[in-house]
Amino acid sequence: MASLPPLLVITDRKQASQPLINIALALFAGGCRWISLREPDLKPNERVNMLYRLVNFGERARARVSVHADYDAAMTTGATGVHLPRHGSIKTARAYLGNRALIGISTHDRNEVQQAIALGADYVTLSPIFPSASKPDYGPALGLDGLAAIAKSAPIPVYALGGVDAGNAAACRAAGAAGVAIMGAAMRAADPEAMVRRVIASLGAPLVSAPGGGHSAANPTQSA
Repeated sequence: MASLPPLLVITDRKQASQPLINIALALFAGGCRWISLREPDLKPNERVNMLYRLVNFGERARARVSVHADYDAAMTTGATGVHLPRHGSIKTARAYLGNRALIGISTHDRNEVQQAIALGADYVTLSPIFPSASKPDYGPALGLDGLAAIAKSAPIPVYALGGVDAGNAAACRAAGAAGVAIMGAAMRAADPEAMVRRVIASLGAPLVSAPGGGHSAANPTQSA
């Protein structure tokens, strides 16, 4: 059984206040123990090079580093696993990366969460919980009640995503989310290290248990 940090930070260098590597280093320094590289416009070789650097820094911080969608990059760099888009194939990812890989998928309603569970996802992100500049096209925000209705009964970790920050992360956890996923708030922060410290402090949460695979070579731990 894998243990997952209660905070996942997803990258978006187009929103970044500074170079992405600098932000990642600051996030690791602040206690973040899980980052996923989400840069779909990068050329494959550029994504691999960026991911190599993040995996290297992550190993030093005993942190997980995954990548959105790119199986080849995950396998080449030794990343923890992949995070799939809502229509991604969990079966294909598992066949490609093996049972030890951590495989998650984006979801936006109860049906998508249930489908992800049936297909063997290790975790899901559920969004948008709150109105979000990063996810303007995914329909109305679910809100805390919508999150609670879906997350509390899920047998795998559900990470609240969309408009999540230090001010509402704890409320997401109280509503039943196993953890929170943050993108814009982390990327735009003038001081990413201080921002992530505030989020982790607000969560006050231990590791999240996830069924199935998802074992990192670094076997990272989480202090929050």
